[in-house]
Amino acid sequence: MATAETTRPIGVFDSGVGGISVLKELYRLLPHEDYIFYGDSANAPYGTRTTADVRNLSFAVVEKLMKQNIKALVIACNTATSAAVNQIRERYPNLPVVGLEPAVKPAIERYPQQRIAVMATELTLREEKFQKQLNRYQGAAKLISVPAPDLVEFVERGELDSVALNAYLTRLLAPLKPVSAVVLGCTHFPFARPVIRKIVGSKPWIIDGGPGAARELQRLLETAALLNSQNTAGQVKFYNSDPDPIKIELSQKLFEAVID
Repeated sequence: MATAETTRPIGVFDSGVGGISVLKELYRLLPHEDYIFYGDSANAPYGTRTTADVRNLSFAVVEKLMKQNIKALVIACNTATSAAVNQIRERYPNLPVVGLEPAVKPAIERYPQQRIAVMATELTLREEKFQKQLNRYQGAAKLISVPAPDLVEFVERGELDSVALNAYLTRLLAPLKPVSAVVLGCTHFPFARPVIRKIVGSKPWIIDGGPGAARELQRLLETAALLNSQNTAGQVKFYNSDPDPIKIELSQKLFEAVID
């Protein structure tokens, strides 16, 4: 039975519109929940900022979402997760919080001792959280770090299959072949999946953290008895720190886009 507690919305935020790739996975798995998505496009990209900057920006967004009476939070941004997830959990100990991190472990489990490319922003790749992953798994596979900060900007512009995007990704990925898997370590990157697939070919497994984040959110909501039991489709509301209405239009377009 739905209650005032269970029908509260889930807050989802990203440095921009990339986190909508995660929102799509959340909605796919939990379609009866209501969601509030906040994109901080006015301050994007986070991936080239300092850790302290990203942490402060993340707290500012979370405070906005908390005013909307959210029952759970999804940090749909690898960079913000690396910089701020522990501090957010400390400040809001009763709030279920899901973060994102590059899906390195499942890639290695499927392709042990093989070449795996890990695409992410510069901050995600240099943060201690990822460096620990790298050290933990480096002997289990050949992990190749691929900084791709400009890819965030392409997605923020809604530029998902341009000549310039193709040239940029070809420059990054073509020299790496062959690889067995490509880990998309930024929530913006799944929107470029068709172009990435074109460059790396049909064989490599392209994986991102969105589906895993959705399963973790489901687990946390079940544990806290906060799953919404209503049978009607949930609502999704989009907000953005960039006042240009084009950002909301782009958000809705990306939410409806087919990126599989």
